[in-house]
Formats: sequence, structure tokens, C-alpha cells
Amino acid sequence: MNARIPQAPPVWRQSDGKPVSCLEKIKVLNQNIREIEGLCADALEDGVLMGCDAQQIKAALHELIDGLAVPHATEK
Repeated sequence: MNARIPQAPPVWRQSDGKPVSCLEKIKVLNQNIREIEGLCADALEDGVLMGCDAQQIKAALHELIDGLAVPHATEK
């Protein structure tokens, strides 16, 4: 499979738009993203090796993310 070109981590923002400033929180968020990226890459590779369409697998991953419920969400 093709390796993804590393990108700079995002500037993590709070719901009010201010950047997250706690270095430990930023470290955990960045680590979570790297882990999720690895799992998604593995799932895509497995699917392609089993003969599935890569675009369909990517679409399923997008649907999975889009369908996640926001924990502790407050209604406004």
C-alpha cells in the first residue's frame, strides 16, 4: 500500500474556538489520531487484499465517523 505523507498535527480547538493549551491533552489527541489512522489503514489494506473496492471501504469509514454520537453533548 502507499504510505501516507505525514502532515503536521491539527491545532486542537475547544468548542469556543480557542486552542487547547494543555500539552498532555494535545499529546493524547495526537496519539489517538495516529492510532485511528493505523487502524483505518489496516482495514483498508485488508479489504483491498480480500478483493473489496477501496472507495467503498473509505466510504464505510466516513459513514462510521459521521455516525459517531458526541458524548456529553449539551443542547443549545
